[in-house]
Amino acid sequence: MIATIIGTGLIGGSLAISLKEKGAASHIIGVDQQESHLQRAKELGIIDEGASLEEAMKRSDLIVLAIPVDAVLKVLPILMDKVQPGQVIMDVGSTKKNILQLVAGHPNRGRFVAAHPMAGTEYSGPDAAVRNLFTNKTMVLCDVKNSDEDALEMVENMVDQLQMRTVYMNAEEHDLHTAYVSHISHITSFALALTVLKKEKEQGRIFELASGGFESTVRLAKSSPDMWVPIFKHNRSNVLDVLEEHIHQLQQMKTLLEEEDYDTFYKLIQKSNKIRKILK
Repeated sequence: MIATIIGTGLIGGSLAISLKEKGAASHIIGVDQQESHLQRAKELGIIDEGASLEEAMKRSDLIVLAIPVDAVLKVLPILMDKVQPGQVIMDVGSTKKNILQLVAGHPNRGRFVAAHPMAGTEYSGPDAAVRNLFTNKTMVLCDVKNSDEDALEMVENMVDQLQMRTVYMNAEEHDLHTAYVSHISHITSFALALTVLKKEKEQGRIFELASGGFESTVRLAKSSPDMWVPIFKHNRSNVLDVLEEHIHQLQQMKTLLEEEDYDTFYKLIQKSNKIRKILK
């Protein structure tokens, strides 16, 4: 299989590495607006060659959109108009509702498979690509009833080769649950980083005193705004919903501290510990 990866950063680059190493693709073509990213991806052996979108499309069995959601919404219609029988287009975006609404009713809708690998790091660019990023992680496939059987089979086989678990959802379910378990984590991390940078004027002290707990909590604040602002934009209502609840919980803890109600605070923390049973 010849695969084109549009976007040679963390997710696209890691996917390219895994597709080759797991034998899912024999040749990887990279497409990227940033020529420096293409060049670096070739130097690192992530892709076999770089090409224009039009040239890559002509030669590929699978075309993967591994770019921010805003960019997916611009590029996907172009691909949908040009896709040929037997070719499959797949995105790996972190929100799905707007993407799937865009292609609904398109005569080539069946050639598209909406996917979201639940994997990543806080880094970006070709140098951030890592081997086995997807191993034992979850791939969410959305609204698969609207994909052609052979298109879905190609993606499902690829997911199996990547040694990933497959979960099926509709777009609304996906966007709701990712807001709860992924998007809120990032927005909280950004806020925590801003809080510490505002209150702690001595950067040296942050470096000296930051322990594993702080580093793990604020790690996501290193993530690229180019990726995350479009995610918050396109999943705005769900993010606002969970953010409102999160602020409520913080306010409750603040009030308990103000009132020195440590017994209730103890019970709240005990209640939060139930997450251990889910995340082991």
